[in-house]
Amino acid sequence: MQSLWMLFASFMFAVMGVCVKLASEEFSTSEMVMYRGIVGVIVLGVIIRAQGGSFRTSMPMAHFWRCLIGVISLWLWYYSIGNLPLATAMTLNYLSPIWIAVWLFAMGWWHARNQVKWPLLVAVAMSFVGVTLLLRPAFDSNQLVPALVALFSSVLTAMAYMQVRKLGLAGEPENRVVFYFAVMNIVAGLAGNYLFAGGKPVVWHPVNTAHGALLLLGIGVCATSAQIAMTRAYRLGQTLVVANLQYTGIVFSSIWGVLVFGDVFSWHSWAGIAIILASGVATTFYNTRNTERGKAIANTDPIASEV
Repeated sequence: MQSLWMLFASFMFAVMGVCVKLASEEFSTSEMVMYRGIVGVIVLGVIIRAQGGSFRTSMPMAHFWRCLIGVISLWLWYYSIGNLPLATAMTLNYLSPIWIAVWLFAMGWWHARNQVKWPLLVAVAMSFVGVTLLLRPAFDSNQLVPALVALFSSVLTAMAYMQVRKLGLAGEPENRVVFYFAVMNIVAGLAGNYLFAGGKPVVWHPVNTAHGALLLLGIGVCATSAQIAMTRAYRLGQTLVVANLQYTGIVFSSIWGVLVFGDVFSWHSWAGIAIILASGVATTFYNTRNTERGKAIANTDPIASEV
C-alpha cells in the first residue's frame, strides 16, 4: 500500500502539467520556473526546520551540478508543455528511465566483455519506435522543435536522476537535495528572464489576477508535494512496484489533455504513447530485477528533477 504514494505523485505531476500549460499563456517559462522554486524553498525550508535538519552540506559542488542539470531540464520541460499537447510533452519526458537503461547497457557492455543484454536492448529499441511514432504528428503539426526540446529534456532528467543517486549513496538527505534544487529554480528563473530579454527591457508579467496566482501556486505546490510523495513511496514501498507506477503519469496526462484542452491524437500518437509506456515498464523491471547495477536502485532515493 505504501507504493501507492507514487500514484499520488504521478497524479500531482500531471496536475502540475495542466497548471504549467495554462500559465504559459500569461507567464514566461523563466517566471514559472522561478515561482515554482519560491514555493519549493518555503515548503521544504519549513519541513527541514521542523524535522531539526540542517541546510549545511559537505558536497556543494555535487549539489551545484545536480541543480544545474536539473533546472535546465525543468526549464526545457516547461517550455515543451506550453507548446505541445500535454500527453506528448509528459510522455517524452518520461523517457528518462530509457536513457538510464542505455547508460547501464553501455556500461555493462564495456565492463562485461561485450556481453549483450538482449531483453534490455529490445526494450530500448522499442521505445525509440514509440518516439518515432509520437514525433510524426508533431512534425506534421510544425511542432518538431518543442518535441525535440522535450526529448532533450528527458536526457538531462536522466543525468540529474543519476546525480541524485550519487548524493543519496553519499548520505545526503533527500529534503536537502530538493531544497537546493528549488533554490536553483529561483536563480535560474531570474537569470533566464534577463538573459532572454536580449538587451531589451526585462518584462515581468504581473501576478494581478486570482487566476494567475492560483496557477503559479498550483505549479509549486503540485511539484513539491509530488516530489515528497515520490520520496516516501521509494522509501517505504516496493521498488519495482513504485518505479512502474510512475508511468501512470502518462495516463493521467492523457486524460487531462483530452478533458481540459480537447487534445485529439492520431493513431500514431496513441501507438507511440503505448509503446513508450510498455518499454518503460519493461526496462524498469529489467533494471531493478535482472542486473547487478540495477539492484542499486533499491538503496537510493531516486528523486529526479521532476520525474
